[in-house]
Amino acid sequence: MENSAKSSYHSYLNGQWVKTGNEFEVVNPATAQPFARVSTIDNSQLKGALSAAADALPAWRAKTAKDRGLLLHRVADEIARRKAEIARTITLENGKPLAQSEGEVAMAEDHLRWFAEEGRRVYGRMIPPQVHGKRHLVVKTPIGTVGAIAPWNFPLVLSVRKVAPAMAAGCPVILKPATLTPLTAVALAECMEAAGVPGGVFQLAIGNAAMISEEFLSNEICRKISFTGSTRVGQELIRGAAKTIKPLCLELGGLAPVLVFEDCDLDRAVQETIIAKFRNTGQSCIAANRIYVQKTIYKEFIERFTDAVKKLKVGPGLDAGMDLGPMINQKGLDGALSQIEDAVKKGGRVVTGGERVRNLPGFFLEPTVLEGVSDDAVCMCEETFAPIAPVSSFDTEEEAIRRANNTPYGLSAYAMTRDIGRMFRLSEQIEAGTLGINDGAPSTSQSPFGGVKQSGWGRELGVEGLEAFLETKHVSIGGV
Repeated sequence: MENSAKSSYHSYLNGQWVKTGNEFEVVNPATAQPFARVSTIDNSQLKGALSAAADALPAWRAKTAKDRGLLLHRVADEIARRKAEIARTITLENGKPLAQSEGEVAMAEDHLRWFAEEGRRVYGRMIPPQVHGKRHLVVKTPIGTVGAIAPWNFPLVLSVRKVAPAMAAGCPVILKPATLTPLTAVALAECMEAAGVPGGVFQLAIGNAAMISEEFLSNEICRKISFTGSTRVGQELIRGAAKTIKPLCLELGGLAPVLVFEDCDLDRAVQETIIAKFRNTGQSCIAANRIYVQKTIYKEFIERFTDAVKKLKVGPGLDAGMDLGPMINQKGLDGALSQIEDAVKKGGRVVTGGERVRNLPGFFLEPTVLEGVSDDAVCMCEETFAPIAPVSSFDTEEEAIRRANNTPYGLSAYAMTRDIGRMFRLSEQIEAGTLGINDGAPSTSQSPFGGVKQSGWGRELGVEGLEAFLETKHVSIGGV
């Protein structure tokens, strides 16, 4: 991709760029027009990629963690060198404002460097024996070839969250990117190639999602699948994995609540809620989906929050100073408008926004604030994935916690409060994998990320993100 005017892109299998006759178009959501073509692989080529990964496993597993880490650092160096170009690619195919794309590239680089170093700290242990003449060891070994399935909303960073720890643990990886945003994954593959990563250790498989996931599930070479996406698809993977008892790491849908308490710093509460709700145009699994405000400050919060939302700039992500870009496609835009209509039918009121942006050609929605939204409105029960902020009021802390937990999802949650006792109570009682207290952007490389209930299995990032790709083995030695 670098320094090239080509408009056709390909998969990267066993160290080779694979061009095929089957292609699809990539659409810029800011213009609703295609700007690139990408070729797809078939099942026989995917099987070949899995075989190449199996061949690469012994040598990659045998490398020291230090040597694997040095290669990951080189990949990070390549990403840093190409930061501006890769960020522009993310914005072209995803739509998010360029500054947010640059932030995504920086976070991906940080993930790579974190796991490059954390791979050195995979420790086993010695267990005291209960019988004379025996010794017991616990050793950690790579799980094997990993199938990584990444989404479109953070096409680089959510790919790297899977690829980097798997490679650091000693596992070859085959990455399947979203067909809405494949070009960012092509850039990642180019960085892997330039860094000297062996061909079978990292591969990029672009193609039909059902075909690729079925092969990952059924092929014994693939020893684990890591997936980020909808709960519905996660359920399908669980059903498929039952046949072979294949382990899965699933980061699925969310329905994040924001609890704004009367003791909060109101200016900060508005600022952090804006970040939690409108970053990436609201198209994030951890985006604020339901905002609950204590009645004593409800009116003032609504006024300040609405004023801040009205100041957000909406437009093409490559234009300077944009806060929100377009929705990813027409389907996403239609779904968002449907949720707004439903909320109004059920007693909510549009305070600002609520309409498609008419003077722009792409899939743009005005940043929207809804107040007095009923708990049975679709936007309060289902993931919104749009710049829509439904606000409702509550009386007591107990009520807020009950309503926050009244969902089958539990990926993330937010709370705005200065009461340290309340912080501990919320930490213990809120049912979510991540809780941001006075923090609208809580994710970091060194901290675990994942969901509870129907928001997923397992954790990415942190020590737990590396452990996800390791097997724990007990070795009992007799006669010593």
